[in-house]
Amino acid sequence: MDNNFKDYNQKAEILKALAHPVRLCIIRGLMEKKQCNVSHMQECLNLPQSTVSQHLQKLRSAGIVEAERNGLEINYRIMDEKIRKLMIALFEEELA
Repeated sequence: MDNNFKDYNQKAEILKALAHPVRLCIIRGLMEKKQCNVSHMQECLNLPQSTVSQHLQKLRSAGIVEAERNGLEINYRIMDEKIRKLMIALFEEELA
C-alpha cells in the first residue's frame, strides 16, 4: 500500500466532483472562455440559476474552480492547470 493514500483521496474527490455531465460542461466552457459568470452559464446550459450554482459550489469545494467578485457579478475560472490537462485528455479531439 502506498504511503501517499491521502493524495489518492484528494484525487478521487476531484474525479467525483467532475463526474457529472453538467460539471464537465461548466469546466469545458470555462476552458474556452477563461472565466464566466453564473448568468452566462445558465443561458448556455439552459438550466435554472440555482442548479448551476449548486454545481459550481461542488466544483469550488473540490478546489477545481475559484470565484472572483466583480461588482455585483461573480466570475468563475479554473484554478488548477492539472484540471485543464485532464479535460484535454478526456476531450482530446474537441479541445485540440
